Amino acid sequence: MSTRFLAIFALVLACVSVPARAQDVAAPFDGDLQRLAEILGGLHYLRGICGSNEGNKWRSEMQALIDAETPSGERRTRMIAGFNRGYNGFQQTYRSCTPAATVAIRRYIEEGSKISRDLTARYAN
Repeated sequence: MSTRFLAIFALVLACVSVPARAQDVAAPFDGDLQRLAEILGGLHYLRGICGSNEGNKWRSEMQALIDAETPSGERRTRMIAGFNRGYNGFQQTYRSCTPAATVAIRRYIEEGSKISRDLTARYAN
């Protein structure tokens, strides 16, 4: 009887733990989301030093992305790390607004727009 109980307990435990692992499975578009998060982090820093007076616009966009996607666990951690990587990368490179920073802003806005359009076209309901 104890062997049968252990087998049933193991089966129940396996069934209960499956949904928790399924939430942390990477979505097919996670790479694009991480890149978009990195772009938002870079824009948050660069637009700030280039005097755009946008405040926390790009941080708010990142929060909206997280709220819409509702990632959990490792997915959430990777998205936030992407934002921080984008911010910190430019913070280490630029101390003031330069022509190169302005070009980077333009390119990041273009790339972020393209990623957003592509994701929406491919995965939106």
